[in-house]
Amino acid sequence: MQDELFSVAGQVVVVSGGSRGIGEALAAGFVQRGAQVIITGREAATIEKTASDISTGPLPAVPMVCDVAQLEDIDQLVKGVVSRFGRIDTLVNVAGVNKRKKVETFSPDEYDFILNVNLRGLFFLSQAVGKQMIAQKSGTIINIDSLNTNSPLKGVMPYAISKAGVSMMTRGMAAEWGEHRIRVNAIAPGFILTDMTNKLWSNPTMQKWGNDNTPLKRLGRVDDLVGTAIYLASQASAFMTGQVLYVDGGMSAGTLWPIEL
Repeated sequence: MQDELFSVAGQVVVVSGGSRGIGEALAAGFVQRGAQVIITGREAATIEKTASDISTGPLPAVPMVCDVAQLEDIDQLVKGVVSRFGRIDTLVNVAGVNKRKKVETFSPDEYDFILNVNLRGLFFLSQAVGKQMIAQKSGTIINIDSLNTNSPLKGVMPYAISKAGVSMMTRGMAAEWGEHRIRVNAIAPGFILTDMTNKLWSNPTMQKWGNDNTPLKRLGRVDDLVGTAIYLASQASAFMTGQVLYVDGGMSAGTLWPIEL
């Protein structure tokens, strides 16, 4: 039995950074539930393959090249989607980059690269899509935040800074655009296993640390985020905006210290 309250069927959904990892999983989740999904990324061959791989629903996914750090790409993306489909119902901002280094070793170019994609790109893509949503008087934006906004990790300071900005952007856009019937929320994933993080979490020491410090006693999978994204894009969350939902296995709930009770 399908519940229309959680339906995203027929929605036009843009997923930035949808070629792999979290973005690919979220895009596939929308495709499987009947949404018209457009996935974006910087490399045409990569997003074309992903679009083909995830096209298992009634509407095939459509790849469109867009580097969110380039304003011209953003403009062409939004114009292209609206020209082809007439509207944008949901924007999922996944595109992001990271580097692991000590604070004192980051170069200005490295800092700018991370902030330009994670924060500046997200802002201007949301702004461009937001203008369309204001015109159509409806829309939903879902930002991918981070566990770092609850407690910053060592070695990823510019990334943590960028995600803190995403948290504030989520609240600010929600406050300004609510009158246009636009809802803006965010998902803050915990430690999620992806192609990019498998090497890190294959280390037995890291595995033990992750499992010991997560109340659900396991690391997350990309599919663990799909339900929350569908909820935020559907009428089930019609009165929710400006919120950051932590999907982290409970890691942000508190510190698990090693004492016997």
